[in-house]
Amino acid sequence: MEFALRQAKARLSELVSAAEKGERVVITKYGEPVVELVRLRGRGGIDLEKLAEDCKRAGIRESKEGWPKEFDDPAFSRKVLGLG
Repeated sequence: MEFALRQAKARLSELVSAAEKGERVVITKYGEPVVELVRLRGRGGIDLEKLAEDCKRAGIRESKEGWPKEFDDPAFSRKVLGLG
């Protein structure tokens, strides 16, 4: 289902309910899709299947070739993020 922003504002509760049931809800602005409401699949984790689908759709292939070896080290990640 697709709604203009103005319509979506007036029917937000209905659109959220539809998204919770798994329906695809797209909100448009000036006729162009800008937002998609989706159901959350639970907290605390990455939906790897959806990530793989999105990467495939975007033309991103899985490859660690060319990355420095320390990028695979969790301690390095913590250092980069300022956590350790």
